[in-house]
Amino acid sequence: MIRYPYRKYNKKPGTDRKNGSSSHSLRIEADLETNLQQIKELTSSSPDFMIRRFSLGLKADVPAAIVFLDSMVKTDAVNELVMKSLLSRPSAEAESAEGLYSRIQTHAIELGEVNECDDWNSMMGQLLMGDTIILLEGCEKALACGTHGGEARAVSEPTTQTVVRGPKEGFVESMSTNISLVRRRIKSADLTLEMFKVGSTSLTNVAMLYMKNIADPSVVDEVRQRIQNINIDAVFESGTVEEMIQENSSTPFPTIFNSERPDTISSNIMEGRVALIIDGTPFVLVMPTVFAQFFQSSSDYSERYHMGTVIRLIRYISFIILILGPSLYIALTTYHYEMIPTPLLISILAQRESVPFPAFMEALILEITFEILREAGIRMPRAGGQTVSVIGALVLGQAAVEAGIVTPLLTIVVALTGIASFAIPAYNMAVAGRLFRFVFMILSAFMGLYGITLGLIALIAHMNSLRSFGTPYMAPFSPFVLQSQKDAVLRLPFWMMRKRPISITSTNQKQMKDGSGNSSSDKTTPMQEGGNQGVSGEGE
Repeated sequence: MIRYPYRKYNKKPGTDRKNGSSSHSLRIEADLETNLQQIKELTSSSPDFMIRRFSLGLKADVPAAIVFLDSMVKTDAVNELVMKSLLSRPSAEAESAEGLYSRIQTHAIELGEVNECDDWNSMMGQLLMGDTIILLEGCEKALACGTHGGEARAVSEPTTQTVVRGPKEGFVESMSTNISLVRRRIKSADLTLEMFKVGSTSLTNVAMLYMKNIADPSVVDEVRQRIQNINIDAVFESGTVEEMIQENSSTPFPTIFNSERPDTISSNIMEGRVALIIDGTPFVLVMPTVFAQFFQSSSDYSERYHMGTVIRLIRYISFIILILGPSLYIALTTYHYEMIPTPLLISILAQRESVPFPAFMEALILEITFEILREAGIRMPRAGGQTVSVIGALVLGQAAVEAGIVTPLLTIVVALTGIASFAIPAYNMAVAGRLFRFVFMILSAFMGLYGITLGLIALIAHMNSLRSFGTPYMAPFSPFVLQSQKDAVLRLPFWMMRKRPISITSTNQKQMKDGSGNSSSDKTTPMQEGGNQGVSGEGE
């Protein structure tokens, strides 16, 4: 919120000189020059705040001005739909300032969005968002014309969630564009949009979208309340909002899903979830969230369900390899030689003869080196980043083996672990697995398989304790729901997933009409086949 020091201006209604405090908002002055001077002082006379003075009325005797932020408006809209409309409309003889204001508001402006501002807070808020403000001499109100625009990135293919088959559109940094991408897919009057402003200084727009006939009202109310309770100066990224509204900020596991794919967000909304679109970022938040949701991709629903099921199983196996690969190697080569086949054990012992470090230090060196290469590849320029990662891994790995610092078998294990992290569709879930990998490495170094077992028990207990807006994080595994397994680990045909996830919403369960789908018990025609091709956390 912009604060206006009363000592600089004349006394206005709502300002108390005796106790030195001001009310929530100051009124707009009737004097045009005073208003323009105050705008200059508040904006420190920034050159991108443009002021255009002119006169209105039949005798051109009513001073007026428009004020706009040059970097935030559509210049053509200001010239053609505001200035041209104001100067080309004849006025009635002896028309007062109030009458002229009313005429402009109802007849003159050729824009669909014209709002009335009667205080400084609302006027400056509209001005900073890119609206054009119209001020008249003798009028204590202002008009805000919807001319916000400016440069924005065009819709392009998502960079972090690519698919072989499926839509190629991705969200951008413009909120209006992102909302339109969702509305183009859900053409329903039940799609509800609520707007919020987050950040007392940045005044970032946050849009909440949900299906009012599907979403759980208690979840919607909880999301709304948590957004309204955010008290921070500025919000520039969805990660800030995610951290401020999640239940447990100490867990590495993400309890709020994010995606830059409009089809994924639309499918989640149709399942009863709530989406948050934050202005200035292409990543949209979805809640409530379950663990299985991070292992699903929109490509699972573009391909046949046989392939979708196999690929999804590979992702779960990759997550297990990610967190347990190096720790199992450490435990087996340090404490449990009897579990290794004799020919392989002889080969491992022969390799370790020249290695001066224990298995734990050997694995730790390789893992840290791999993480450095991973981050270097991300931060390097696009043209050379991939080359640095590949060549660095090959050269360093081969040199480390030849120097006797690490064994070839551990190099294979670490490489497989790193590749497995890229098989998980959600980057934040892969990061959580990478963190727990080091925890299991420490446990295996001290207690072997016994430590790994204790770590798994603690990890599963921790995951079962998590909630996402009241929804159990491990649903539908815990609590176990048999019918919901149709779209958890497996991806069964659409005609078998007739109901929405019961852990997400209970108000409108049915998502497919009876008789639709290609099931053996249904006698249907090809035109009746179909289902909801959504990315769901669990299907019924």
